[in-house]
Amino acid sequence: MAIRIISFGYGHGPAPATADLIYDVRALLHDPYYDPGLKAFTGLDQRVYDHVMTTPGAHRLMVNATATARALVQDTGRDVTIAWGCTGGRHRSVGLARASYDLLRANGSAVTVEHRDVDQNLLPAGAHNRTRGTADL
Repeated sequence: MAIRIISFGYGHGPAPATADLIYDVRALLHDPYYDPGLKAFTGLDQRVYDHVMTTPGAHRLMVNATATARALVQDTGRDVTIAWGCTGGRHRSVGLARASYDLLRANGSAVTVEHRDVDQNLLPAGAHNRTRGTADL
């Protein structure tokens, strides 16, 4: 059995329909979009990744999400998909997906990762509100 991880941006479409566990971090974690030194980069770049993973709550959320996914695989004997969503799918969701992949792989889990929207253009500033709702789309 395997765990699949998908990062995505709500500004580019809804959460993947195949996701079993969906984590919407738009209102929870600081958005690197607002840092001029990070805006143009993604969670695949070390400086954005470090920013995301040192945001209060990010590491704990990632550890708990991966533990839940592993437990579900063990309990159900089925594949499990984790989807990490932020506004644009370039910063927070990518960093969390990357960290989840690394942790699961280090623990011997069969795991894949896909970054659905990482190559999309940056969304306009108005789309990056820190609250959930239609203003984020």
